[in-house]
Amino acid sequence: MKHDSVSIVIPVYNESGCIDELVERCVAAMNSMGDRQVELVLVDDGSRDGSSDKLVEFAEQNPAQIKAVILNRNYGQHSAIMCGFSQSTGDIVVTLDADLQNPPEEIPRVVEAIDQGNDVVGTVRMNRRDSFFRRGASWMINQVVKKTTGVMMHDYGCMLRGYRRSVINAMLQCRERSTFIPVLANSFAKRTGEIEVSHSERSVGESKYSIFKLVNLQFDLLTSMTTTPLRLLTYLGALISFLGIGFGLALLVGRVILGDDWGEQGIFTLFAILFVFVGAQFMAMGLLGEYIGRIYHDVRDRPRYFVDRVVGGASIVQEIKPTESMNAQSDKMVTQ
Repeated sequence: MKHDSVSIVIPVYNESGCIDELVERCVAAMNSMGDRQVELVLVDDGSRDGSSDKLVEFAEQNPAQIKAVILNRNYGQHSAIMCGFSQSTGDIVVTLDADLQNPPEEIPRVVEAIDQGNDVVGTVRMNRRDSFFRRGASWMINQVVKKTTGVMMHDYGCMLRGYRRSVINAMLQCRERSTFIPVLANSFAKRTGEIEVSHSERSVGESKYSIFKLVNLQFDLLTSMTTTPLRLLTYLGALISFLGIGFGLALLVGRVILGDDWGEQGIFTLFAILFVFVGAQFMAMGLLGEYIGRIYHDVRDRPRYFVDRVVGGASIVQEIKPTESMNAQSDKMVTQ
């Protein structure tokens, strides 16, 4: 029976206190998957606590299983994961946080769920050990994603997830700078699944997501997958305009029935006209925002990251640019 190869991609940012245990447990999980070809891709996202030196040391000691990718500065978790995707070689790719709150021992279960025919496998953290604030923020993000995408996964905030290579390649062709990987992956997946996994308290260090970063993540989430916030301006403008028209009709009826004095000498009429124009302005801003939003989606073509060096592992897999993909498809069509 053929077993698909597996890549484990882990972004690392100032986690020197738990890297030794992380690598040890990941290698044990890799060895538990039998005769599969498994690699561990560790991406240092501009750490300043010596984490990159430890990753390089592990890659030099075990280059057949471990690859260390060192970015020149901090680009953010999702950009680091996309870099790990471009450097991975496995048919199945599993992502994991470096803080060990999601046990590496759960990785084989994620791989098994992919083997069952899923293109993307998410995980649901049971008995979460996070603070009340983190759980509340996670719940809010999950609700927004469910309503916007229509894909009913329960825990988009858990980074322990599995993807097929076809989904990884599709994501690598997307050039937008702000990316929320779980949502992006679901947009390319034919079949998705979820499994329950255990969750542990952070034993070393502190969470890298402050309130400010969580707010930024929420904005990235909204702007990377939908233009709904822009469209809301149009809806709000239409609502205000209709209220203004309704107010004007009420003033007209009152003036006819109750006389001139009821309308306060036309002051309320001016308010009604003002509401109509304010609503029209909001509608115009919303329509303008729709066009700007589409331009925004089309022109974002900046590199997500810059790789300083790669140590160990298999040969580097370069990202596929959209132009290269389209040219390849065009050549294929011509030959056919």
